[in-house]
Amino acid sequence: MFSCEHNISVKIAENSAEVLAAQRLRYDVFVKELGSDGPYVDHSNKLERDQFDDYSDHLIAIDKQSGSVVGAYRLLRQCNAEQLGQFYSETEYDISLLKQSDHKLLELGRSCLHRDHRGGLVMRELWIGIAEFAFQHKDTLLFGVASFGGNNINCFGHSLSYLHHNYLAKDELRPKARSPMAVSMNLIPKEKLNRKKALIQMPSLIKAYLRLGGTVGDGAYVDTAFNTIDICFILDTSQLNSKKKHIYTRASQ
Repeated sequence: MFSCEHNISVKIAENSAEVLAAQRLRYDVFVKELGSDGPYVDHSNKLERDQFDDYSDHLIAIDKQSGSVVGAYRLLRQCNAEQLGQFYSETEYDISLLKQSDHKLLELGRSCLHRDHRGGLVMRELWIGIAEFAFQHKDTLLFGVASFGGNNINCFGHSLSYLHHNYLAKDELRPKARSPMAVSMNLIPKEKLNRKKALIQMPSLIKAYLRLGGTVGDGAYVDTAFNTIDICFILDTSQLNSKKKHIYTRASQ
C-alpha cells in the first residue's frame, strides 16, 4: 500500500481482478467518454487494454466505501520495456536520446479517473504512489504521452504553441514525434499567443506535469485510433518544481 488517505487507498494491482478493474475504468473513460478505439480494445467485456499491460505495473486508487477502482496509472519500468522490446511512447515518438542517457526510465501512461472523483484528491494520491514507486526502483526520469481529446489540431493551437515556446525539453533528451502522424506544435508565433486561452484549452493532467517541472518533446502526434492529439512529456525527478517537491520527498521519509 503506497497511500491511504480519507476514503482513498492507492496500491499496485496485485491480481488479475484488480488489473481488469483498471482496464474497465480505462474503457469507461477512454472509449465511452472520449471515443477511443484500437485493435486491442475488448468491447464485449468493456476493457481497454493492449500488449503493454502484461509488462506493466498498474497503480490503482480504490474508493474504500464502495471498493471500486476510481483511478489508475500504468507504470512501465525500463527493464520490462526492454523485455517487451519497446516503450508504448515509442509507437509515437523517437525517444532514443532518453534511452541513451544515464537516466533510469519509468514510463507513465493510461492515466484516468472516474468521473465522480475528478477534483484533485485521487490524482494527488496517485502521484504519491508514483513517487514512492519511482523511489523504490531508483527511477530518475519519468516520461510518457499525454493527450488532448480529439484529432483537430486547430482546436488546440494556443496550447500546443504555448508548450512549444515555453516548455521544450533540452536538446540532449528531447523526443521527436514520428512521421507520418507528427504535426508541429509551433502553430502561433510567441508574440501572438493568448496565455489564458492556452491554459483553458490545456488538459488538467498536462498542466499538472508542467507544475511539477515537466517539459515536452518536439512535435505532437495525431492518434486517429485513440481520437487524441498526444504530446510527450518528460519529468526529471531531480528537477521537480520546489513547490511540489514534498510529494516526492514523502517517499523517502
